[in-house]
Amino acid sequence: MTSAVPPPRTDTPAETPGPSGPSESREQRGSRRSIAAALLLGAVGAALALLASRQAWAHGTASVAGGELPLTVKGSDVTGVPAALAIVGLAALVAVFAVRRTGRALVSLLLMASGAGTVAAALLGAGDSAALDEKAATASGDAAATIGDLSHTGWPYAAAAAGVLLLLAGLLALTYGRSWPAMSGRYERDGSPAPRRVRRAPDPERPEELWKALDRGEDPTREA
Repeated sequence: MTSAVPPPRTDTPAETPGPSGPSESREQRGSRRSIAAALLLGAVGAALALLASRQAWAHGTASVAGGELPLTVKGSDVTGVPAALAIVGLAALVAVFAVRRTGRALVSLLLMASGAGTVAAALLGAGDSAALDEKAATASGDAAATIGDLSHTGWPYAAAAAGVLLLLAGLLALTYGRSWPAMSGRYERDGSPAPRRVRRAPDPERPEELWKALDRGEDPTREA
């Protein structure tokens, strides 16, 4: 005997996500990636600029009474700009998350300016010999002494590369910073104000409340 009622279907259609679900997840993933990239580029750029400033940028020899004296200058001897701008850039990278809207854009521009300044200072110092000439004059006792056998290392270009990393970090902050979260204790993650804690009424049975009542001249044993 067959039934005229069709059997119920066991396969249920797959639920289609709402129009805002995938787009929100993609935006969140993009925001996390841009934050991670900016933090990585900024931190590596600042560390590399500080490291390059402590390395030898140029070598040479100075003529003295006893012969030739080899001399070396570090990046900090040539110019202190890359190290100073690296610290400024690192502070700006942290400050990006402490401000909002216009302030975040201004801090992002400061981060980009730190990177650009680092690149310019490093490239200008790559072929500079003034620091070595000054050392040669001090070593020889002759103010007109100059350096000989001048050679440069690759560390100035490493400092320039560090400036490029800082510049890219600032560009990411300027482009995607609007969707980044900000450090704030008054707001939750969704931007709504945090609920205030309700202050509980004091328990009259607690010992400290009894002492407070006695200090006020009240009888804590008297029923209200």
